[in-house]
Amino acid sequence: MLDKLKFLSFASLLFAFCLASCAKSKVPANNSNIKEEIINPMANLDTATFGAGCFWCVEAIFQDMKGVQKVVSGYTGGQVDNPTYKEVCTGNTGHAEVIQIYYDPAVVSFKDLLEVFWQTHDPTTLNRQGNDEGTQYRSAVFYHNAEQKELSEKYKKELDQSGAFSSPIVTEIVPISKFFAAEDYHQNYFNLNKGQPYCTYVIKPKVEKFKKVFGDKVKK
Repeated sequence: MLDKLKFLSFASLLFAFCLASCAKSKVPANNSNIKEEIINPMANLDTATFGAGCFWCVEAIFQDMKGVQKVVSGYTGGQVDNPTYKEVCTGNTGHAEVIQIYYDPAVVSFKDLLEVFWQTHDPTTLNRQGNDEGTQYRSAVFYHNAEQKELSEKYKKELDQSGAFSSPIVTEIVPISKFFAAEDYHQNYFNLNKGQPYCTYVIKPKVEKFKKVFGDKVKK
């Protein structure tokens, strides 16, 4: 019996030693230089943020554009953190309904995005798109860097001078502030609610116009 206890005690010590050695072998001697590699699927994408009326409409258009990987509907340009849709609709928070676009610059340029932006809404109506009225529906480019600012201002000036619109463009070009994603039920709205009257009579015609005018920029 004594010999059996000695054997079990020795086996336990041997097992503990093996565990310790195994754990030690998995940890480099100097772990201060270890950098965890995090793969970010958005790492090679650029970001653009536009306000052009109801974000349901704008989201549906840019989701179909080549090079656009993701579109998020949300709010920016206001003074309140984490605003709700109901609060934004009062016009008291200062936010605009916007879409945040994550796109591959190797496939589509910011200038291409601007072209679609200005030709798929009316940039001459102040705080209004169709029957949607209020500061939350204002036409706006919220730029993320100096290049986006420069391109937006240049494009706007050229459009005004060309007479493409009968009235002056009122699109504001301002730096991006805090962006807040809208509630889940606003995301991918058109694709999930095509039977709704607003989708059928307001959004669908805009999407079809986009596909007709910008056929070469539409995802296959």
